[in-house]
Amino acid sequence: MCNTTTFEAMAEPHIIHKVLKQYWGYDEFRPLQEDIILSVLNGSDTLALLPTGGGKSICFQVPAMALDGICIVVSPLISLMQDQVENLLKRGIKAASISAANSRREIDVLLDNCIYGGVKFLYLSPERLKSELFLERFKQMKVCLLAIDEAHCISQWGYDFRPEYLLVADVREFLPDIPVLALTATATPEVVEDIQKQLQFKRKNVFQKSFERSNLAYVVQYEESKMARLLNVINKIGGSGIVYLRSRNKTTLIAKELRARGISCESYHAGLKQETRKKRQQDWIDGSIQAVAATNAFGMGIDKPDVRWVVHLDLPDSLEAYFQEAGRAGRDGKKSYAVTLYDEADTLDLLSRVEAAFPDIKEIKRIYRALGNFLQIPVGGGKEESFPFEISDFAKRYNLPLRNAYVGLGILEKEGYITLSDAFHHPAKVQIYLDKKGIYDLSVQNSEPAKVLDILLRSYSGFFDTLVVINEGTLATRLGWKKEDVILALQKLKKMEAIEYIATSDSPMVYFSQERLHEDNFSIDKKLYAFRKKRAIENAKSVITYVSSTTCRSALLVAHFGQKGAKDCGVCDVCLEKKKMINEPGFLEIVELIRNQLKAGVFSVTQLKSKLKKVSTDQLFACLDWMEDSSEISIENDRILLP
Repeated sequence: MCNTTTFEAMAEPHIIHKVLKQYWGYDEFRPLQEDIILSVLNGSDTLALLPTGGGKSICFQVPAMALDGICIVVSPLISLMQDQVENLLKRGIKAASISAANSRREIDVLLDNCIYGGVKFLYLSPERLKSELFLERFKQMKVCLLAIDEAHCISQWGYDFRPEYLLVADVREFLPDIPVLALTATATPEVVEDIQKQLQFKRKNVFQKSFERSNLAYVVQYEESKMARLLNVINKIGGSGIVYLRSRNKTTLIAKELRARGISCESYHAGLKQETRKKRQQDWIDGSIQAVAATNAFGMGIDKPDVRWVVHLDLPDSLEAYFQEAGRAGRDGKKSYAVTLYDEADTLDLLSRVEAAFPDIKEIKRIYRALGNFLQIPVGGGKEESFPFEISDFAKRYNLPLRNAYVGLGILEKEGYITLSDAFHHPAKVQIYLDKKGIYDLSVQNSEPAKVLDILLRSYSGFFDTLVVINEGTLATRLGWKKEDVILALQKLKKMEAIEYIATSDSPMVYFSQERLHEDNFSIDKKLYAFRKKRAIENAKSVITYVSSTTCRSALLVAHFGQKGAKDCGVCDVCLEKKKMINEPGFLEIVELIRNQLKAGVFSVTQLKSKLKKVSTDQLFACLDWMEDSSEISIENDRILLP
């Protein structure tokens, strides 16, 4: 374990600047990054609130590189973990991740490498923290930093609470002198407090960047002809952009419609093959395509600063989710737009979506039982095992609407029973168990397994120490065989216990973090479940308030996250409408009418509306807002206060 003197020695600006330049090629840190890193290197528990694109990963990667030991990174986002591991490996930094796609043998070898093999970053999802296999090896690791990504997930008050995140506090008991760095893009004041409490911070320590985005214009339009308006937005603004939708089918339809109108666009969602997702993402980053029509699976960890617009055609579930998605526009500081198009049906759909997201617990129990049967896992079996899983086949077999299957499995995941992973490409891997004599004895048989073993030894190295990535197609070409015959021979070698063989897989996976329970022992905390539903409804209502409000969009968002004293942005649709009204004939006359009513003792907005019946509500509120901005009055609920 790292000690405090190590931290003190490394808490020097010149050291972290050297690390930043050596591995990332940057001369300077972004705002707050250096302060956060130095806080960590001083051994302090730290909570960093940085908006989307604020460079959160640098905040734990740089200090970890300055310290001796391994950094454990906890994240619920498997795709983001894999992207970060790939990026670190490209920089010559040893990194690895544990996901549902890893076999027990792979994890066994990987954890040994974390103890003895110089792995610098280990990424894992929170439910892995209770794995006996992990805990046994974790105690032997020289850990220098514990980084908690998406830290809002640890709070019941957060918009995406995950109970398994509470396991982090248990792990901290083994690391009394090691700091924790918690990171999130969005957190309300109560969530900020709760994160520090749940992670057992020794003292409060929060670094928070302003939630204001002066270059980003928030625009909300009530629009029934969404496609026509979307085309208008894209053609008027130009540049790269994202269209966010709430269903996979819609992403395909919108992408097709935009292509038909001459706009290069592809769909993106978690149901696509990893190879397809990667290509579409890269084409968009490179500018080969202008737009992506996507679910919220798109955008995490993508570094593309020149996104000029983000359009929501469906309402998001929370302002936290909206702020992250909208915030992907304009990271380069240039003028950009976050546009929301909605109609009356959207607000009703949002509330019904929330209701559908919390089915009866009996239905969740039924899905849990069906999942165990589908995967042929006996009661008491399956603990810490991963299984290939096609949700469409599962839903069809048990006559479940696909949406219901997604919802039920999502709840099982949040409750810590399972973990789902999207379709990722996982190459074949082999480790040889035989000694020299065993290899010789097999080779003289001149069998198909013997021939495959021989070509393996000629083509790759390192088989005796660890699992080695192989390509079954390459082996088939060298042998002049069909790929299927090579796979069959490898399976025979595995059955003979001559090798460990993990076949190539492009399937989604499901991981059981505990053994399959008998349905009588399966339970969900009803009180917590009801609380989560209540919070989800409140979050949805906050979104509806946002789109229907006559308050500055930016000021409303900033206030939601507890930032005080935010001024009107002057560039959102509400602010522009106010400016337009101010320049209209009669505006100052209405202001004078309001002043006269105040002199007559009318100090209620409701009373004012009844007194000035000829003035429209929009005009009245525009005038009151202007007077408040001029410090002539202040408004608290319905009361009008004079200075």
